[in-house]
Amino acid sequence: MSFRQSFRILMAVLLSASVGLYIIRQANAQDPPQPPKAKPTPTPKDQKERKGAQRQGAQADQQAVDPGMTDRVDTEEVLLDVTVIDTSNNQPVFDLQKEDFTVYEDKIKQEIISVRREEVPVSFGMVIDTSGSMRARLPQVVESGLQLVKQMREQDEAFVAMFKAEPELVQDFTGDRRDLEDALNELYSSGGTSLLDAIVATSDYAQQKAKQRRKALIIISDGLEKNSAVKEKEVIEAIKENEVQLYLVGFVDEDAEGGGLFRKSDAKKARDLLSRLAEDSGGRVFFPKEISEMPAIADQIAKDLRTQYIVSYAPSNSVKDGTFRAVKVNINQKGTRKLFARTRQGYYARDPKSQQPSAGARKYE
Repeated sequence: MSFRQSFRILMAVLLSASVGLYIIRQANAQDPPQPPKAKPTPTPKDQKERKGAQRQGAQADQQAVDPGMTDRVDTEEVLLDVTVIDTSNNQPVFDLQKEDFTVYEDKIKQEIISVRREEVPVSFGMVIDTSGSMRARLPQVVESGLQLVKQMREQDEAFVAMFKAEPELVQDFTGDRRDLEDALNELYSSGGTSLLDAIVATSDYAQQKAKQRRKALIIISDGLEKNSAVKEKEVIEAIKENEVQLYLVGFVDEDAEGGGLFRKSDAKKARDLLSRLAEDSGGRVFFPKEISEMPAIADQIAKDLRTQYIVSYAPSNSVKDGTFRAVKVNINQKGTRKLFARTRQGYYARDPKSQQPSAGARKYE
């Protein structure tokens, strides 16, 4: 074989190898390895539906749980935020000791571990009715909200929501006073009233997003419920689950047209509704006759949140079966004062080790 023939054969082999390598590379480029598919992010609608399913389950057997709730029975200790009022002057009482309190759970007396009164950080929401019926009162209501913002302490946080036919989050939780002031000044009135929807949505939001154990909603409305999709029973269940205190300010028109002998007037219905919601949450209700009373009410709410007792006890029923435990706090009366204790109605005894995390709060824009 001549040198020229050998060279031609070698070049043919090299060319064939190059073509083969090129074909292999092209095939890999056209069909590269696929990365694992990401799980779809739940949409707000998905989360709302799951929250609704959770609440229905709670009414049946309370199988849902939020392990982040520090005052639910995740340990052997229950914490109650308690306000004590002297009924003769409707003022808070600050001089009580451990022996002045008695706690009952499901009507059984409990052993109190400690009673202390200390200033703790608060996560609160200002939830304001901006429906058309509140138009004339809105400027003064905003001023009262600004007053609450000025009284915030270093670790406090707050959010702003308004509600008409639907609730709307204006400013999410923040400790920045300027952001909260800007949000309050942006409020405007129009439309109908969805009070119950707003309470459920904002209490769910507070339960999910609040950083502090003590949580409250300050709700200002005329109480004329018209547009909500949820019923009062669902609101009460949401309050129990989320463990949020309600402070309600009701501008109820006592001259609203009534219904005669056998039907309650709109004003009576509004007062009764707001009073029940406050009582069930361990909060308080105010019915100012004049808008000029709002600054004093704002001061009273701020004071109330700062001056609560923290009562802790070890439940005698240690079984964490998800059932609701009714709680009542009594004051052992001494002297001539008649004292009244206000706290939440109870808690769900849940075991975080055997439960799944809750679905999360309702979202709203």
